[in-house]
Amino acid sequence: MAEMPGITPKVANFARKVADIGCTAVMPHLFGQSGKDLLAGNRLSPATYMLGSIARACVSREFTVFATGSTSPVVNWLRALAANEHERCGGPGVGAIGMCFTGSFALAMATDDRLLAPVLSQPSMPFGMTKSAKRGIDISRADLDKVKHRCRHDGLTVLGIRFTTDKLVPAERFQFLREELGDAFIAVELPGDAADPASPMPAHSVVTEHPIDEPGQPTREALDQVLDLHRTRLLAPT
Repeated sequence: MAEMPGITPKVANFARKVADIGCTAVMPHLFGQSGKDLLAGNRLSPATYMLGSIARACVSREFTVFATGSTSPVVNWLRALAANEHERCGGPGVGAIGMCFTGSFALAMATDDRLLAPVLSQPSMPFGMTKSAKRGIDISRADLDKVKHRCRHDGLTVLGIRFTTDKLVPAERFQFLREELGDAFIAVELPGDAADPASPMPAHSVVTEHPIDEPGQPTREALDQVLDLHRTRLLAPT
């Protein structure tokens, strides 16, 4: 599930990495123009395009942007998509990775027993700097309790990744997830200087805009951890 502003070439490249390990990669189109390069064009166009995508999503009834303790309505559609793809492709189950605006969707989808590999990459919702916003995430209490039950009784683990300098993903949010999910929440927190310095944007997108794809790099290790979770949980032994 793409981050803002949509399915960019780098988001698609990440999906190819998932497919390369033997999984079927599905990219739901939730907002933006698929395939558009955020940094293409003049200096003003990336900011204009990004702000336009955010504005349209913020007014959409499918997304809960500022409220805490609430699951975005679009998650119901995403659960149905996951169920359909599992029936179509077979295998042990489904994985889901949400990024930034969609980061928490993977957690909310994990109420479904088919979801075996949820990954929260820089989960940025709900927006806001209040205490409740920082210590919250875009999921209802009822859905969170279902996920906690699966963690305790089904061995479900939830992987979360962020840069420690990322103000959109406060440390309090990951602490909240640790308190709620216990050892089932695996937090990967990278220093901001581990991000690709060639990117014109501040450290944020761990597996798309900011990884340094070289052995030994923290972002490469985080990417490998995401792929390993999918490999171990979703690929049936041969």
